[in-house]
Amino acid sequence: MKVATLKIAAVLLAAAFTSSPAFAECGKVTITEMNWASAAVVTAISKFVMEQGYGCSVTVVPSASTTAVTSVAETGQPDIVTELWLNGVPAYPKLVEEGKVRTLAHVLSDGGIDAWWVPKYLVDQHPELASIEGILANPKLVGGRFHNCPDGWGCKTTNGHLAQAYDFSGHGIEVFNHGSGETLAASIAAAYENQEPWFGYYWAPTSVLGRYPMVQVKVADYDPKIHACNAAEECATPGKSAYPAAEVVTAVTTDFETRQPEIAALMSKVSFTNAQMSDVLAWQETKKASSDEAAVYFLTKYKDVWAGWLSADAKLKLSALLK
Repeated sequence: MKVATLKIAAVLLAAAFTSSPAFAECGKVTITEMNWASAAVVTAISKFVMEQGYGCSVTVVPSASTTAVTSVAETGQPDIVTELWLNGVPAYPKLVEEGKVRTLAHVLSDGGIDAWWVPKYLVDQHPELASIEGILANPKLVGGRFHNCPDGWGCKTTNGHLAQAYDFSGHGIEVFNHGSGETLAASIAAAYENQEPWFGYYWAPTSVLGRYPMVQVKVADYDPKIHACNAAEECATPGKSAYPAAEVVTAVTTDFETRQPEIAALMSKVSFTNAQMSDVLAWQETKKASSDEAAVYFLTKYKDVWAGWLSADAKLKLSALLK
């Protein structure tokens, strides 16, 4: 679907629904829009569904993780906080204990993933490259290089210690520290364009992994103590451990859940796999589309996903609009 078509569709969807007598049924809802791409898409999709399926009047509140949690703690607003990465908000558990908020859903069902990857075309040719042992035994197949994070990123430190634990230098693998996130992403694109070896760090969900199919390299299981040492600037004994998956949730104020149990029930089901979100982000980046247009793309392509979120009445409304 072209961007121009999506713009028209978005306008028609909004116009069709706001003119409906059912529009006032739900009332007012406030929801965060965090300041990164996937969160903006989640909010846009949630807003469409609430407005078009349940008659809500949704206000989007630009925010960030710490800002949103502080606002909920002090004012009880906004009603819904979505794509909240719990590893970045240590104050959140206290709000849950105090009964101010409740976790509704893991909005990214796979969690936020930090990992090592190789291109799928390499694994198709050499299945052994799907594990770190296979890579260490065949360093030339990945170009003898590990693509690391730039200065200032915590993953650079963690990967550096992991490289020591796995003895990259002894296995003929050079650690190459990129100058920026852009050059790290560009290295994946260049490898794909030329079908060349590539091995390194990236995270999901992202548009990059949506555009370029990658295989996550199997490493040692996650060990909290080992990972904590690896992540520290000074680690006397680097060890082998995977990154932990980050919990990424949608939270609701308990007051709103009491007032609007149907909307809380809806948002408890709004969830995306990393593959789905990476696909949407890749489409958005390629088309230079807005988050609203990306929402329409998701709603058009993944009807079997969102249909399971809705009440029977809401499903009828959205199905009529998204034929």
